[in-house]
Amino acid sequence: MTAPVKGPASYFPSIEKKYGRPIADWKALIRTSPLTRHRELVDWLKSEHGLGHGHANALVAHTLAEDSGK
Repeated sequence: MTAPVKGPASYFPSIEKKYGRPIADWKALIRTSPLTRHRELVDWLKSEHGLGHGHANALVAHTLAEDSGK
C-alpha cells in the first residue's frame, strides 16, 4: 500500500485536470520566468495564466524546493 501524497504535490492531479497542462509544463514555465521570488511567481501565475492561489502556490513551492535540493 502506498502512502498518500502530501504537501504541494497533492494538488497536482487537480491542477492537471483543471488547467489541462501537465505539471512538467508548469514547472518549465516557472523555471524560465525572469521572476525568482515565491510571491512574485505566484502572483504571475494567477494574473497571467489564470491559476487559483492554492494551485499557483503549490506549483511554485514544489518547483523552488526541487531546484534548491530540498
